[in-house]
Amino acid sequence: MAELDTSGGGKKGGGKVRSKKASTRVDLTAMVDLAFLLITFFILTTTLQKPKAMDLIMPDKDEKTKAEQPVADNRTLTLLLGSDNKLEWYMGLMGKSQPTTDGYGKNGLRKLLFDKSKEVLANTGKELFVIVKPSDKSNYNNVVTTMDELNIVGNQFRAIVEITPSEVELLKRDHLYN
Repeated sequence: MAELDTSGGGKKGGGKVRSKKASTRVDLTAMVDLAFLLITFFILTTTLQKPKAMDLIMPDKDEKTKAEQPVADNRTLTLLLGSDNKLEWYMGLMGKSQPTTDGYGKNGLRKLLFDKSKEVLANTGKELFVIVKPSDKSNYNNVVTTMDELNIVGNQFRAIVEITPSEVELLKRDHLYN
């Protein structure tokens, strides 16, 4: 049992003679029990962090030839995810258009996706196709942010593809592969 002893010290000899005080004894067992009950209550009633999951649809391995369809260069946007929360993008094939460095967020990637979607829809009558190529120096949060931005814009045509060595060199040239 937990108890609190408030008895006086044990001075021996010398000094005034006083009457002996009765020691008060407080039993703390009930308070310890109450504390553990409260801790248990709060642990069991708190909501734990919900796991965050993203739906990702992968094509069937058997239907490769049926699923592959060519996409025109004038409606393809390639996003190269680099380091330091930066990305580089270009339209069409690499080398035919000048790559541009941009950031994430509503004034960066989201604005780019809105503008390019409207431009491609106006020019071709079809939706924009986005190719996401994460590099070794990008982090998981960058991929999730990119997919979230594509969902916000309402883009249905996208692919996550491995980055090529020439694209890695492009990121190194622009100091986005640190």
